[in-house]
Amino acid sequence: MLNQKLATTLLAAISLAGSLSAAPTLIATGSLSGSASDLSGLTGLMENSVAGNLLGGMGSGLAWAGGNTFLALPDRGPNATAYTAGTSIDNTSSWISRFQTITLGLNAPTSVVSGDTGGTGLGTLTPKLTGTTLLYSPTALNYSATAINGIVGTPTINSTGKNYFSGRSDNFLAGSNSTNANNGRLDPEALRVSNDGSKVYITDEYGPYVYQFDRASGARTNTYTLPAAFTSANLSSLGATEITGNTSGRVANKGMEGLAITPNGQFLVGFQQSPLIQDGGDGGRANRIVKIDTTTGATQQFVYDNQLTSPTTKAYNSSEILAINDHEFLVLERDGKGLGDGSNAVIKQIFKVDLNGATDIGALNGGAGITGEANLLPSAVNKTLFLDLKLEMNNKGITNANIPAKLEGMAWGEDVTIDGFNYHILYVGNDNDFTGVAGDNKIFAFAVSDADLGGSVFANQTFTSAIPEPSTYAALAGVGALGLALSRRRRVAR
Repeated sequence: MLNQKLATTLLAAISLAGSLSAAPTLIATGSLSGSASDLSGLTGLMENSVAGNLLGGMGSGLAWAGGNTFLALPDRGPNATAYTAGTSIDNTSSWISRFQTITLGLNAPTSVVSGDTGGTGLGTLTPKLTGTTLLYSPTALNYSATAINGIVGTPTINSTGKNYFSGRSDNFLAGSNSTNANNGRLDPEALRVSNDGSKVYITDEYGPYVYQFDRASGARTNTYTLPAAFTSANLSSLGATEITGNTSGRVANKGMEGLAITPNGQFLVGFQQSPLIQDGGDGGRANRIVKIDTTTGATQQFVYDNQLTSPTTKAYNSSEILAINDHEFLVLERDGKGLGDGSNAVIKQIFKVDLNGATDIGALNGGAGITGEANLLPSAVNKTLFLDLKLEMNNKGITNANIPAKLEGMAWGEDVTIDGFNYHILYVGNDNDFTGVAGDNKIFAFAVSDADLGGSVFANQTFTSAIPEPSTYAALAGVGALGLALSRRRRVAR
């Protein structure tokens, strides 16, 4: 009888906790081949002989758009593989910037057991590509006139009122600094959807910028200006030259990496991949979180210490930020090790931070802000480990060599009920850099109970309007012109 009473008490306690899980638990994995074509309708080859409609990577950013619909973000396109004429532009290409619309079909397991090993207990996740939206400016952009393998920087698909962004690193105005929003180069790294479903917010490493685009058409409709501390004075088509040519601002190729949106849609919260040059630069600890009011554009700045206390004290890259509620956030930190790097993953962890009561370091010093790692670190927000991704993947039979090196996208989706308990579903995606060695686009689904949140109250986005259909390039003008231009490029390559 005593044992029966004890069992009843334990079950009651579990029921109150709302979950059988003791920690966020991997429940499903899915993949989508990067060697397939996307739905852009683009034809022909780029400077590096890669097809302009290659699906490639799409996990730099991941955003929920309601239901089972998500937006997935490629970065500046295929540049991980060197090509002969690409040395002057960091092997970038005239990849047209875009986001992909996908659905994620989650078939959850029948139960969730934290620490379950050997890959048992996993459900399935089925990604499906449903749309491709190309990004453009209604006003003129700055492009390079230099021909690389017969192709200049100006996209051949441009037309009146449609000036497309591209990944070519030389598409900027000589002599301008990184605040010039008219530069045609774009290296997207994170995105979120507005609560009315009509707008998409996208960060850019080249700037760093935060842009607003019309979700249905891909037209840029707003630019959010970041504080002056983020500005790099000297630009270059070569990242290494740009790094050595600046003493302040964002580190080249380590710019605006992560972006969150608060549940009410009022604020965007983002950060750099590495600290600003004047704050320690790449390998430094004092990263800056920027909070942007989407209505007024007003900003606040907070400090995030991206040094770990275990297993080492090395500072790691910050890859993504995701809202739990209006003041608490998840931050993804990682090394560059694992699948795609030819090594074993070491650090893939998610931390929880709270901005309530945190110091707005941009408002200090008479509003001029403060700089320098030693000055910033005393104001760093508290962080606690939320999920050791590597450990949980190991528990599910995924070896360190098969954990993607670049886990970068995070998004919540719809809650699901498993075995009578409610779970929030956290999706994590990888950036495969458009390379076959990193494998397909992978997305991992984790079940998160209220108990797993450690006292935080979960609030997801509520979408208030119907979701617009994704725009595909096939519906836009200029397909024939692009096909003709790239067909000529193909003949030259031969």
